[in-house]
Amino acid sequence: MPTDSIAHAEADDASSQELLPPVEELLSTAVKAVGGVERPGQLTMARAVQRAIDKGEHLAVQAGTGTGKSLAYLIPSVRHAMTSDGAVVVSTATIALQRQLVDRDLPRLADALAPHLPHEPTFAILKGRRNYLCRYKATAGWPEDEQDQLFDPREVSATGRMVQRIQEWAEETETGDRDELVPGVNEQAWRQFSVSARECLGATRCPSGAECFAELARARAGESDIVVTNHALLAIDAMEDFPLLPEHEVVVVDEAHELVDRVTSVVSGELSETMVMAAVRRVGRLIDQPTSDRLMEAGEDLKALLAAAPPGRLDELPQVLGLTLALVRDAAWACITSLGPRQGGDKDDPEGAGLRKAAFTALDEVHDTAQRILDAFGHAEEIDRAEVVWLDAGTDRRPPVLRIAPLTVAGMLRDKLFGDRTVVLTSATLALGGAFDGLARQWGLGTGDRSRDAAEGDSGEGVGGADKSAGKTDKKGGKRAKGWTGLDVGSPFDHPRSGILYVARHLPQPGRDGLPEAYLEEITELIEAAGGRTLGLFSSMRAAKAATEALRDRLSVPLLCQGDDSTMLLVKQFAEDEPTCLFGTLSLWQGVDVPGPSLRLVIIDRIPFPRPDDPLTSARQRHVAAKGGNGFMAVAATHAALLLAQGAGRLLRSQHDKGVVAVLDPRLATARYAGFLRDSLPPFWPTNDPEKVRQALRRLADS
Repeated sequence: MPTDSIAHAEADDASSQELLPPVEELLSTAVKAVGGVERPGQLTMARAVQRAIDKGEHLAVQAGTGTGKSLAYLIPSVRHAMTSDGAVVVSTATIALQRQLVDRDLPRLADALAPHLPHEPTFAILKGRRNYLCRYKATAGWPEDEQDQLFDPREVSATGRMVQRIQEWAEETETGDRDELVPGVNEQAWRQFSVSARECLGATRCPSGAECFAELARARAGESDIVVTNHALLAIDAMEDFPLLPEHEVVVVDEAHELVDRVTSVVSGELSETMVMAAVRRVGRLIDQPTSDRLMEAGEDLKALLAAAPPGRLDELPQVLGLTLALVRDAAWACITSLGPRQGGDKDDPEGAGLRKAAFTALDEVHDTAQRILDAFGHAEEIDRAEVVWLDAGTDRRPPVLRIAPLTVAGMLRDKLFGDRTVVLTSATLALGGAFDGLARQWGLGTGDRSRDAAEGDSGEGVGGADKSAGKTDKKGGKRAKGWTGLDVGSPFDHPRSGILYVARHLPQPGRDGLPEAYLEEITELIEAAGGRTLGLFSSMRAAKAATEALRDRLSVPLLCQGDDSTMLLVKQFAEDEPTCLFGTLSLWQGVDVPGPSLRLVIIDRIPFPRPDDPLTSARQRHVAAKGGNGFMAVAATHAALLLAQGAGRLLRSQHDKGVVAVLDPRLATARYAGFLRDSLPPFWPTNDPEKVRQALRRLADS
């Protein structure tokens, strides 16, 4: 675009923005419409998001529970969309938040702002193709994915009932969205009605293309001001050559503390005998049998080798494994070659085209993953290593699996996500150890930002050091301002007056042989003082079950354990019956929202460090150390700080909540890294005195 055209376009945008009500006015209108109360942190965040969009700078915002951060980023996002050619993309980590945004927040916001904007804001939800029912696969003669392993008769029967439910639902659904199928179905049942992006025939070739649920969802998203998606699809869109999301210049990443893990999951790979045999079945009668037999034999060699190999991380590639992977790779390539041109086949034979597409997809995955694993080895120095490979042990129901994952996704995110977009990242937990640098490094933004809190006001001058995307141009051809800002807008809760952080310094350090008797006695005394009303967060399911079994006879209050029923039903029962206690592990650390008197005590059994033998985190620690950093603090301590902050955040969910977060692990008071972990937690009133804590809990129970 010529320079004068760029100037005119930018001037038009600026003029249009000036005609819109300011973000403060729109926020006030929206808050009144939903019956809420304006909060200083919410207003500070909304102004900061607007400023980041205007300047083209990245922004990380920590906003505590109760801040109203959804409105704080949606208002400036809607305002920007009114004068932009593209949508604003909002990415979340969980289905629950997606549904909250699409079913509650955005409809109310659109109604409230419509009279004050050029048109009523529009919005849509967009997920990966696998999440939508494929009309063609549901009605055509595509082969069902064969069972990858033996199931007991009860499981086969249950899957059969799920398949029947999907068939009935397919006749009435308007969206084809898997999440609208309640209760849900298992992956094996759903696979028979869905396709991946690589398996899809494409709207022009598919007989059901005109009514394809995934294509209709994309069309709705392309016409919307706000598009709600998930971190996985956001990552795929950023990294693929073809766009999955509508054109956009601004991205809001909510639940940003989960971004790195979700992106890592998307770009990880796996290879097993099951996958190889599935590819053999897919290619089936499409090629000559000797060629497919060659792949089957290579798969059998891989099966025997992996069954005999010890599980764990592979720092060097054993010669026999390298030879076997090369056999698998070459046999898969021979099958791909035998299939002929990828666009070959009769255009009037969509069933045949579907079979070929499915075969190519399965073979490509086997070939590419085998090659990727081979490429992961042979580096002279640890610092040159890019990926880690490990073997997951098999079970009676699942064969051993080779896995591969990147040691870091920072460069990927920096170049693909942050490079030519303005990105706002937000969560209740971002400033670990009191600073944003830890997560910023993992995102690829680098360090050196001048992080601000709400007390510093809204000057907007705190911009971080330049990242490696400096010098790129925006979509109008102009230079983007680079850098990022970290902003903590605080919380509406008075943490020192509402909560106590109790660290049981007198207890022994946790061991590997289960919960010591002293821990069980401490938990019993705390729960009795609280009159139940306890959420127990344990570092493993084994510890949660052991504590439940040991304490049920000691306690007079009901005690539930994750796994007794669906987590959703257990949390509902816990919330509705005040004396009830609930013990569990990872999903409860982040997924429980129980305001009111049903939750007065959160017990954390130990600092949630990753397992020392976890292949990915241990490899990442070693890699950071090889580059001159502190691997323990950058990986293990950061992981623990995130989970601790999320777990402690379960306590206060409304303005009237009060209670105690009790950490039984004395290392939170004594270890050299304890200060970093405590600085990552909300500013509760701290104590190591067990009697003071029990007295406080008794007073709460009697109130």
